[in-house]
Amino acid sequence: MAKFKKGKGAKGARKPKDDRTDLIEKIDMSNERLFAYYKAQNIVPEEEWDVFVDALRQHLPTTFRVAGSRQVANSLNSIIKDTHVPSLSNVTFEGQRIPPPVQIPWYPDGLAWHFNVPKKVLRRSPEFKKFHSFLVFETEVGNISRQEAVSMLPPLLLEVEPHHLAMDMCAAPGSKTAQILEALHAQDTATSTSIPSGLLLANDSDNKRTHLLIHQSARLPSPALMVTNLDASNYPSIKIKTPTRAGGSRTVPLLFDRILCDVPCSGDGTIRKNMGIWKSWQPMDGNGLHGLQVRILLRAMNLLKDNGRIVYSTCSLNPVENEAVIAEALAANPAFELVDVSSKLPELKRRPGLSTWHPSADRVSATTYATYEEFMNSSTDSTIKAKMTPGHWPPPNAESLHLDRTMRIYPHLQDTGGFYVAVLQKTQKATGQSERKREADDAEEEPESKRLKTDEDPQIEDEALPAPMDVPQDEVKEDEVEEPSVAEEVDMLPESIESETTTPAPEVQTEVNPEINQNRRKKKSQDGGGFKENPYTFLKPDDPILLNCIERLHINSDFPSSNVLVRNPEGDAARSLYLANDIVKNVIVNNNYERIRLTAAGTKVFAKQEAGKGGEAQFRVLGEGLPVILPYVDPATIIKGDMVSLKTLVESYYPLCSNFVDEFREAVEARPTGSHIVRFPLGQHDGTNLTHDLMLPIWKSNVSLTLMIDKKAKSALSLRLFGADITTAGKEGRTNVTQKAGPDESVATAEESEEL
Repeated sequence: MAKFKKGKGAKGARKPKDDRTDLIEKIDMSNERLFAYYKAQNIVPEEEWDVFVDALRQHLPTTFRVAGSRQVANSLNSIIKDTHVPSLSNVTFEGQRIPPPVQIPWYPDGLAWHFNVPKKVLRRSPEFKKFHSFLVFETEVGNISRQEAVSMLPPLLLEVEPHHLAMDMCAAPGSKTAQILEALHAQDTATSTSIPSGLLLANDSDNKRTHLLIHQSARLPSPALMVTNLDASNYPSIKIKTPTRAGGSRTVPLLFDRILCDVPCSGDGTIRKNMGIWKSWQPMDGNGLHGLQVRILLRAMNLLKDNGRIVYSTCSLNPVENEAVIAEALAANPAFELVDVSSKLPELKRRPGLSTWHPSADRVSATTYATYEEFMNSSTDSTIKAKMTPGHWPPPNAESLHLDRTMRIYPHLQDTGGFYVAVLQKTQKATGQSERKREADDAEEEPESKRLKTDEDPQIEDEALPAPMDVPQDEVKEDEVEEPSVAEEVDMLPESIESETTTPAPEVQTEVNPEINQNRRKKKSQDGGGFKENPYTFLKPDDPILLNCIERLHINSDFPSSNVLVRNPEGDAARSLYLANDIVKNVIVNNNYERIRLTAAGTKVFAKQEAGKGGEAQFRVLGEGLPVILPYVDPATIIKGDMVSLKTLVESYYPLCSNFVDEFREAVEARPTGSHIVRFPLGQHDGTNLTHDLMLPIWKSNVSLTLMIDKKAKSALSLRLFGADITTAGKEGRTNVTQKAGPDESVATAEESEEL
């Protein structure tokens, strides 16, 4: 997170916060290469050209959506709509009326919002400062997702249901992954997380970005989540066991019902926030990525079940990265067809896909070519010709492919970024169906000697091993940022995305020397490809640690104790227990975790809590794990709380048991030391309205209690319930800011002192 530094003037002088050095003037927002190329593709009618270009030059507004389980999301959305929006509806600043947040009309249930307010208003207007603080803390706990509007589209069109096996092939940084998780968890309640029978396998080729992905996904804890670190274009086959009619089992490839391909692209659709594209864009950016995009989509096609659905998307308006990719993939796999989604999200303004386009291969877009043959007969340098393929051009049957069923989003239509989406369906005519049917009809279990030994010989698969992860794949994705602070995620200014960086797309060759790949695979098999993660190990249901957790927390026999796993080096004592659903367990048990580069699986539910002097260490239920565990906890063992006691728990780190009101004090004093759950009932309490029961974990020591949620979650809870951050951390933060502020400076709140 970048912070303001002292200027070069007087000692201690602060740089004015509204000064920006990273923005460019509108007069500089011009790139003739880009304009010439767009015009050659006829992406918008001539009469719309000026409006389109003017929209490109406007800063992108801030958009966010209310995330999490549907009941919690609707409750929080009501707070925004009924409490914050009215208080922001008549705000004037320096004589100008400031518009409040408005709901994005096409997003289901009104759970997405559009907001565009100058930064100085956020700092100086009391009403907007309060709303900004609310957004900051709710984002920290995962109830708000800062996400560009068009980025929300692909998961909606994927139409994931709780039983689906879903895959996100290029998942980082994770905002779309979170949407898919929410769809898997559609049956969650306000207090409990369901264990869906489906799966979300989220993948990214960059190891560091997978950890950002894990961080984002952890905001909605799911036993159905797995994260892998592999090259999406060459994703290996994953094996699972499935029962046979004879009562045995056989090993089959894992195929998916839904796959999202939000592929690496040149990112010209993000030009409203990635200002560097104005100067850097040139046609070979998209040309170079075309081959990678095709390979990712083709791999997705091979991993999909019959009647399954793929959503392909980019934050580019370049047809070489969009329609050309779809056309080439459809030609290679005729079992697929484009789905007409024009009736979906009726309030979304969109344009149909193109059936013709004219690629360019020079850096200035001076010349475009109608056909591949025309290009090859030109005087273009042979090294450039080698980077282009017939697939960059429209095929002869482009009209019959129904490319108009794909979706183009232009900035001037609804004040968004540029985006492209295509929905593909696999028909029952899929190749290989008869072979799979023959396998399913085989009633005999395979002899042990004939089964694939995937753990012992990972190269037994027909698919090539993934390329080593140290080969960089520069990419731009619409909602991608470096790992942000929460202030960056929810800053209300469009220019708050200054942490984003746009790297010019590499000129990727569409063919790779097979000898080089062979050497890379050999090197990877020798050194493990740099994969350093620990393996997951499932505990036996009678494991003493697990039995102790079940006994102390009064968990019933329905709890899936055979699906509890640990992740630690061999011989180390377990410090955390995770929970996975059946399909996640199936994948882990039947695959070598190093081969599939498994980075995360399931969700953490218990953690070891060291006791005080002379005490015995115990495992406690985690705040994020509580909704998963709650359906299995004996309701009679849950302590009933009250709002006065909750306020005491929020205000202090370790309040003494004697400080609580009699009924609650007597209830907790009757309990042994260790982990407990408290229920605060819904209803009106001292001016605070709880729309649903609030379940929270506490830890009881000999003389005190601790609310076992992190500081940021506690601050978010305080703001939501009491209208102010009354936590110790919040009070200390305000005191520190006040002490640091000079006599001529306005005092900011603690959460606003962390500047972008």
